[in-house]
Amino acid sequence: MFVSDFRKEFYEVVQSQRVLLFVASDVDALCACKILQALFQCDHVQYTLVPVSGWQELETSFLEHKEQFRHFILINCGANVDLLDILQPDEDTIFFVCDTHRPVNVINVYNNTQIKLLIKQDDDLEVPAYEDIFRDEEEDEEHSGNDSDGSEPSEKRTRLEEEIVEETMRRRQRREWEARRRDILFDYEQYEYHGTSSAMVMFELAWMLSKDLNDMLWWAIVGLTDQWVQDKITQMKYVTDVGVLQRHVSRHNHRNEDEENTLSVDCTRISFEYEPSLRLALYQHWSLHDSLCNTSYTAARFKLWSVHGQKRLQEFLADMGLPLKQVKQKFQAMDISLKENLREMIEESANKFGSNLDKLYHGLELAKKQLRATQQTIASCLCTNLVISQGPFLYCSLMEGTPDVVLFSRPASLSLLSKHLLKSFVCSTKNRRCKLLPLVMAAPLSVEHGTVTVVGIPPETDSSDRKNFFGRAFEKAAESTSSRMLHNHFDLSVIELKAEDRSKFLDALISLLS
Repeated sequence: MFVSDFRKEFYEVVQSQRVLLFVASDVDALCACKILQALFQCDHVQYTLVPVSGWQELETSFLEHKEQFRHFILINCGANVDLLDILQPDEDTIFFVCDTHRPVNVINVYNNTQIKLLIKQDDDLEVPAYEDIFRDEEEDEEHSGNDSDGSEPSEKRTRLEEEIVEETMRRRQRREWEARRRDILFDYEQYEYHGTSSAMVMFELAWMLSKDLNDMLWWAIVGLTDQWVQDKITQMKYVTDVGVLQRHVSRHNHRNEDEENTLSVDCTRISFEYEPSLRLALYQHWSLHDSLCNTSYTAARFKLWSVHGQKRLQEFLADMGLPLKQVKQKFQAMDISLKENLREMIEESANKFGSNLDKLYHGLELAKKQLRATQQTIASCLCTNLVISQGPFLYCSLMEGTPDVVLFSRPASLSLLSKHLLKSFVCSTKNRRCKLLPLVMAAPLSVEHGTVTVVGIPPETDSSDRKNFFGRAFEKAAESTSSRMLHNHFDLSVIELKAEDRSKFLDALISLLS
């Protein structure tokens, strides 16, 4: 069931309990967890934190801890599946689920005792009505028996005929209801998408409790930004949520102006992201040239995997009046006059971060490495024509031995590569039909077990609503061919597949989507 009062029905319940937190490995989940941890530390709530990267880890960890806890909190996992069916908990176990994955499983929605959904009701959920998907079995049993009342044979025969007609009508009505139920559930479940950032949900809880801090606000900003960068939400949703956070930014900056050791958050830090001219990856921590070369949008538009594309980039920089020497040095070292049109960014004092500064810089270097590997792999795929049309979708497979292939065996990295590859392919192909197709991409996962990671990405269109239909399609294709597939990732559009089953799986997927 949906929790309507987060304070009374969630926080005040767990405040006096020992709770276990299951936290997914995405950035938004980690930010939401940091906010909740800060609240728990403030109120001395006892908790245990367990990070989980997929369903197998969640099931294993739950079995390990279920005897010690009655209250479990799941962040960015659990909403889009029948949680009770997967975990088989005791009847007194309660799950609080804060998850961005949509659609929310209907069993979770209508379970009033064990499942408590920490999900904003203003999201466009479109959950089917209870009577459309659940039916009282007792109704069907009421008329199943025939009592002998000693009536005349002719009366019995007439009554029996009436009962047969009634039973036939009931069965027909049930078949019609079941067919309608299948259609309703198919329409509801066929697309996978994401709702409001869990970090934002947790920050609003902190605000409701009058315990929100600037650090918490920053984590909410990072959680929302991750959703936008990963293409999990639409631009309209992003702009709307940015507006909500900007109001909190203004409130905090005014309230905490004179406090010591506070993190000053500038509105420009959350508003610049949806200005297309400034959506450049890590440009504050890199050179402008490296940022342009490794940002998905600019790399695709300039076609930087080609010699001609590199030449166009040089012409673009020259047209802007930016000397190559300037754009190839650290952004902070550029002439101030050249940075004015790129919006000045205020650099926080290193002392505020203390020992975390080295971790921050290490993380930035890893992010740069991933972006470089992504663009190099895209260039390789396009130049060697690895992206092919399979009819209803595009397909690309990374072979064992490909540079950085280990990096892309991980679902998050492969998903990011797939989105950027599709964007670049759409910019490079002259085939109009191919520009409108989704992409299925595979990468080796385990040579020892003979498995591959497969992801499905929706079409790259300006009107894209970020809804993904591949989760259900993968499930049906695997079921119809008995392909050995594992839905271990919390995003249903990411699967693990036996490499030797890939051919028949793809054939079934083509047939299903044609």
